[in-house]
Amino acid sequence: MSGGAIVRTETGFSLYRAHLHDSWVDSGGAEHDDEGFGLYDLTVENGRIASITPSVAASEGAENDLRRRVVLPALIDCHTHLDKGHIWPRRPNPDGSFPGALGAVLADRSANWSAEDVEARMEFALKCAYAYGTKAIRTHLDSLPPQETISWPVFEKVRERWKGRIDLQGACLFGIDTGRDEAWFQTLVQRVRQAGGVLGAVTFMVPDIEQLLDMIFRAAIENDLPLDFHADETDALEAVSLRLIAEAAKRNGYEGRILIGHCCSLARQPDDEVLRTLDAVADCNISVVSLPMCNMFLQDRRSDNTTPRWRGVTLLHEMKARGINVCVASDNTRDPFYAYGDLDMIEVYRMATRIIQFDHPVADWPKAALSNPAKAMGLSEDCGRLVEGGPADFLICEGRSWTEILSRPESGRIVVRDGKVIDRALPSYEELDHLME
Repeated sequence: MSGGAIVRTETGFSLYRAHLHDSWVDSGGAEHDDEGFGLYDLTVENGRIASITPSVAASEGAENDLRRRVVLPALIDCHTHLDKGHIWPRRPNPDGSFPGALGAVLADRSANWSAEDVEARMEFALKCAYAYGTKAIRTHLDSLPPQETISWPVFEKVRERWKGRIDLQGACLFGIDTGRDEAWFQTLVQRVRQAGGVLGAVTFMVPDIEQLLDMIFRAAIENDLPLDFHADETDALEAVSLRLIAEAAKRNGYEGRILIGHCCSLARQPDDEVLRTLDAVADCNISVVSLPMCNMFLQDRRSDNTTPRWRGVTLLHEMKARGINVCVASDNTRDPFYAYGDLDMIEVYRMATRIIQFDHPVADWPKAALSNPAKAMGLSEDCGRLVEGGPADFLICEGRSWTEILSRPESGRIVVRDGKVIDRALPSYEELDHLME
């Protein structure tokens, strides 16, 4: 294979000497190295993976010989904010802080978030994610009134347009204290249910948090909805809503899927509280997603121009050791919560490896950007993996090992969807200029 072109027949093609990792392929017969990679030949027919077999001597020098280039499954991004994305040019964070982000988004939402504005920015973001090789995304949708009446119809329209390219899920987002207005809350629940969405909220340590959590769990049970929470995005030791969510799940007998994002304060708490929380979470059907880029940007930012002292990520190693399903995701992109980013999950995994130390050993940490978020989102078992008979959705990387993949942006990656190489041209930022005036 030369110049990034795959030689193919009318119905498919074969790739030879591809490096596949044992965290996304069943390692039948191939010898895997210390990093977890083995050499495989992969055949695609009619948009699906027809076979995955260990490479043989004859594979070397064949057409489409990848020469140990890594082939990744299509990526899964389980925590994003497509409705906020790319508003930074017109509404930057005034001081880089969490309160600054909240205020800036509130002001921009009130002034600018029409259906046309939200749809254009979501469309732009999805073009980026698709070009980078992402197959499924969950986005949170700010659902404080009246925004829920604007953004949910837009989401449904965009989801239908992108069907077959990106599987799009939507989760409502509101401060849990807003749920005290039970009439409004029940209206929102029905809106989410009718859209096939996910019931979500931001938890705060308000005095009635347990009663409010019970209300949310009852609604989820009555309407058969999965749950998604923002929890403890702070360094405050008293922020223990992660544990309270787990206890509420147990108390209410909820057996559906729960995804909880951020959980930053857990890394600051004393060991007895940490162990109590981990025990509670491990006893439920809870997945946890850390957002390393956004939380490095926001957390422990100091007004006196001194250096931040902690990383803002949660205890993924301890969670994984207890069997908790752990993930990483993009979170915000070019908005007041995070000034950068482009929904590139390879960038997310690269930064997570450096910040959270997904190495020594690598083991099966790649699942945090592949099959683990697929599980958290309730996707099919072949998502985030390469399996015979499964869809031919994958990325051919330039790198041949983790140090090569995670040292460069992988700007020359090849993205294959349904057995065909896609056009990876990224949209120009000029497409959004008319919204920033």
